[in-house]
Amino acid sequence: MYACLATVSITDYEHARRILHDDVLPTVSDIPGFVTGHWLAPVDGVGLEILIFDTEAEARAMAEQMPPGREFNDFVTVQSVEVREVAGSVHQLDDVPLQVTPES
Repeated sequence: MYACLATVSITDYEHARRILHDDVLPTVSDIPGFVTGHWLAPVDGVGLEILIFDTEAEARAMAEQMPPGREFNDFVTVQSVEVREVAGSVHQLDDVPLQVTPES
């Protein structure tokens, strides 16, 4: 698995969060190879987006759509983006034993 990591500037967190929940979260799972995503609240106006994909090619395809300077909306602008291999992950789901990703 591979991660597409983006830092974004957020000028209005409440509006950005509403758009995230209303427009992004309902559709993001339609992206080819998408596994999971996490959007972290801003600190000093800077948020983090972590999207996990099955393959490096899928993560890079997403990164290409998020070049620095791209405005997602009136409140969120990409500062930087990079792709990294996921070295490991752990997931705890409701009523499901702990899930650990196998080594590649």
